[in-house]
Amino acid sequence: MKKNKIALQILAFGLIAFTFIACDEDYATLESDVINNDIATNFDILSEKHNIITYTKALNPNDKPVQTNGLGLSTLGLYDDVYGRTTASFVTQLSASSYDPDFGDGTIIDSVVVTIPFFSTSTGFDDDGNVTYEVDSILPKDDTYKSIKLRIFENNYFIRDFDPFGDVNESQAYYSNKTGSSAAESLSAALEGEELILIPDFQTSYGNGATNNEISITDDVYVLEEADDEDDEDTDPQVTERIAPGIRVKLDPTFWQNKIIDKEGDAVLSNQNNFLNYFKGLYFKAEAINNEGSFLILDASSSNANITIYYKKLTSATDDGTDTDTSSYVLNFGPNRINFYDNNFTTPIDSGEPTTGDSKIYLKGGEGSIAGIKLFNGEDLDDAPELNTFENFKNEFVVTDEDGKFVSSKRLVNEANLVFYVDRNQLDMANEVSYNEPNRLYLYDMDNKTPLIDYFLDATNTSLPSFSKFSHLGILERDESNDDKGVKYKLRITEHINNLLVRDSTNVELGLAVSLSVNLENSTLGLTQKKVQNSNDFTVPIGSILTPRGTILHGNSSEDETKRVYLEIYYTEPN
Repeated sequence: MKKNKIALQILAFGLIAFTFIACDEDYATLESDVINNDIATNFDILSEKHNIITYTKALNPNDKPVQTNGLGLSTLGLYDDVYGRTTASFVTQLSASSYDPDFGDGTIIDSVVVTIPFFSTSTGFDDDGNVTYEVDSILPKDDTYKSIKLRIFENNYFIRDFDPFGDVNESQAYYSNKTGSSAAESLSAALEGEELILIPDFQTSYGNGATNNEISITDDVYVLEEADDEDDEDTDPQVTERIAPGIRVKLDPTFWQNKIIDKEGDAVLSNQNNFLNYFKGLYFKAEAINNEGSFLILDASSSNANITIYYKKLTSATDDGTDTDTSSYVLNFGPNRINFYDNNFTTPIDSGEPTTGDSKIYLKGGEGSIAGIKLFNGEDLDDAPELNTFENFKNEFVVTDEDGKFVSSKRLVNEANLVFYVDRNQLDMANEVSYNEPNRLYLYDMDNKTPLIDYFLDATNTSLPSFSKFSHLGILERDESNDDKGVKYKLRITEHINNLLVRDSTNVELGLAVSLSVNLENSTLGLTQKKVQNSNDFTVPIGSILTPRGTILHGNSSEDETKRVYLEIYYTEPN
């Protein structure tokens, strides 16, 4: 009995000790039941705010376009917001499903179909038991999807794998303003070769037609049916396939007969290198319809994204042309694809002041802008000239040796947050709608071009990008009583601050950008940030390049002092 009592005492003490240790590792706030002033008399629960410096870093198509090849996703369409209009297009190489093909005798093309699926999720079943879908990754001008005009051209510019002007085996970079290695290398003139003719209203059942090159955006599936038997008037055509929502248009076969079928046996179809030199790809160009449109984010790397040539050929059993077989030849998108952006900004974006910071932070995806953040500016303090602000901050929290290495803690940092307020006056004056405001911002180490340690320690959901990493990269807080308009972002950087204090990490400059999906920035996926032309060290996160969304935040010198950006730190201190 006595032994059990002692064991229980040891267990209780161990749990208490573990609780204090966990405060350094977990994302628990101090005003919780773990430690607070009501139950802990030997510790004070305190908080303090620190001024930081924030400034805009603009991308400019004239001298700082951003690299847009190797992004994984493709963008197409139009987007309007507080900054103006962005129009996106893309060019892609094509790779054949097989080389040195044998199309057979008497080959005649039946149809040529371009398919690019939308991102979509299944929502259930209709009354006939067929799967229904809801499309996503499409940004409308308002609460409804607007059609876009799609024009497709043969691309006449050869897209290189390697930069002939760079280091050995350095990958070629292509940029958002249709340039290559330098601004002088323009792709524009070669992109719009022969225009391919879209056949209107080819779909017999559901799906999107292409009258006047118009691409409508709906949740409807494509229902493919077998050829109608004219001799059997009582039998409806049988459904052969149901295809998830996407772009699906039919092209005039003349171009493809000359370009592909008639080249059977030619060296240009014998291998991929020859093929890429011969057929340099397709350019997909979006235009407005009645000055409106939608912005589409597409997975052109999907195996379901392709151009399929359906054709008929004579069977081996007949020579009179009365018996035919059907077959197909598939051209997939890739390996190289490049996004292009054409901006018509009514709100110009200029780079800010990195030394003193800005009153407003302009964030815009695509060929827009990001922000730089300096947590501690490093300037000398008036009352302690031997210290700069970071060293002063560090001395308040830890004891260091003669070399500045960590020895022990004076204060225990439990939580640290960067808080950014949305500049509602600016957005409201521009009549910005709430669903245009980006839900997510991405915070990163600008010097090393990597996520912060808090990113990797955040184990929150990663399957739904809208809710991934929300403990570290907080989702936009909205005002439900005011049309869900944005209020502020809170980004938790507790472990980054602890690294600075306890692990002697470098006080690097941080970057801030809007993000299509914060999951795209996970370096373990092999993705890296993309270059900015004419800049040696300026790069941009992939998630920012892929989204056109933008916002305006209060900076460190905002006229509204209550909305200035700040770093808040909650800490425990022995009393």
